[in-house]
Amino acid sequence: MAISHALSGDVIDVQPLGAALVTTRTHALFKSGDLEVIRVVLLAGDETPAHVVAGAITLQCIEGRISFTCAAGVRQLAAGQLIHVSGDEMHALRSIEDASLLLTIALKKDAHNAVKA
Repeated sequence: MAISHALSGDVIDVQPLGAALVTTRTHALFKSGDLEVIRVVLLAGDETPAHVVAGAITLQCIEGRISFTCAAGVRQLAAGQLIHVSGDEMHALRSIEDASLLLTIALKKDAHNAVKA
């Protein structure tokens, strides 16, 4: 069953998933012309390979712990922490513990939102 995207004015629950974390998949919460918000779910040891997104991003750790690699180096994020990365900056992440994150992407219309390897 597909998770529907929120509409303008909808309230979105982004509290920790707790026990439901291990059965929840990463999913987009909403997408507009210039903004996308995704709940990222990673189990311990999961990795996202190094990649670039055209627009700036923020990544907020809701629960668990991750290792985030960017131009500034390797950073660890725990629940309640947030990191910002400029557009076109190479980054990668690895989950140290089961984790859920709130990813916000500022979409660049002229770049067609391309993700580059």
